[in-house]
Amino acid sequence: MGAEDSLLALKNLGPRSVAWLRAANITSAGELRKIGAVAAYLRVREAGFRPSANLLYALAGALAGVHWNRLPKAERSRLLLELDAAEQARRAHS
Repeated sequence: MGAEDSLLALKNLGPRSVAWLRAANITSAGELRKIGAVAAYLRVREAGFRPSANLLYALAGALAGVHWNRLPKAERSRLLLELDAAEQARRAHS
């Protein structure tokens, strides 16, 4: 894995969030880009961690290349709605 594919090279992601992602079998920036912020957040939770919504925003910001504080309120709301829909879909299939 090259430095350009390192999770730690992404904005917003520090050692703890990277450790959580790795525990959820997300080991590269490319994998994170492929599955997206919401799916990654859900995998972290399914791995047994209890992240706050700030992790969701940090993941989305990392993918967009911006600090999570700079995500527009509308984007944060959209992420929460997408998360809620994904959670409902998972419950419906279990």
